[in-house]
Amino acid sequence: MTLSFSKIFVAGHNGMVGAAIVRALRENGCRNIVTCSHSELDLTDQHKVRTFFEKERPELVYLAAAKVGGIHANNTFPADFIYDNLMIAANVIHSAFTSGVERLLFLGSSCIYPKCIAQPMAEDALLTGTLEPTNEPYAIAKIAGIKLCESFNRQHGTDFRSVMPTNLYGPGDNYHPENSHVIPALIRRFHEAKQNREESVIVWGSGKPRREFLFVDDLASACLHVMQLDKAVYDANTLPMQSHINVGFGDDLSIRDVAELVARITGYRGNIIYDVSKPDGAPRKLMDSSKLQSLGWTAKVSLENGLELAYKDYLKKLS
Repeated sequence: MTLSFSKIFVAGHNGMVGAAIVRALRENGCRNIVTCSHSELDLTDQHKVRTFFEKERPELVYLAAAKVGGIHANNTFPADFIYDNLMIAANVIHSAFTSGVERLLFLGSSCIYPKCIAQPMAEDALLTGTLEPTNEPYAIAKIAGIKLCESFNRQHGTDFRSVMPTNLYGPGDNYHPENSHVIPALIRRFHEAKQNREESVIVWGSGKPRREFLFVDDLASACLHVMQLDKAVYDANTLPMQSHINVGFGDDLSIRDVAELVARITGYRGNIIYDVSKPDGAPRKLMDSSKLQSLGWTAKVSLENGLELAYKDYLKKLS
């Protein structure tokens, strides 16, 4: 498949992941890229999505649009997270089928896997245990997206694929003080503490849970790689009733280590206090990305280099 000659719709291009995919496509010579902001196209509206696909007729679709947030946001707005993400997946995937899209890539999340599962988490761990309660509604919506792709492939012979990225960070991240993920939240908190000369910074949880982090432009390169695999190759590397592929960095570290690294990169030299009254989430989340590595892709950006780029992006937003 030659991406540069295809008409490509990137759903969620204003988000961190969608923007990175657009950057990667342009770097690979793609010029016929279709994008729509939320104000132009509400992906939770079935009629509007169907009308859009009938008019634009994209050949390829990257479904990166989603309602996302950290533990606090997921706990506070569970109905929003499950409803919006279910509707986005159902509307886009169904309209891709009815309009004859040649190939679609659905982006999920590592939270699809059970809370207490053998590490690293392999693709066949899906639906083998209880989900982490703090983000269960979001996870269920993402699992539904995977199963939508599988079901359309089985019933209609479509070529709809899914990738499950680990925790992401990088340019375009959400630095909201309450609704952000761990790395952007830490970047903002440590930067503000440095500016205000605060003696200490409070970090949620014990700092013991281990997490894997992937720079968002690495994910974008993985998405293009998976999208360009021959169908026979892709199908041969996914199991029946299980069509997703993990995308991870390949290593993890504790939240305490992450906090100390962010503090160093932002220049904060005060104390770090861990609030054990706040939830930790899953004890460990490390993806088994050996399948994708066997297909010729590996991550390139180290966490330290990625955090430096992410901090520069945050400072740019402030200027």
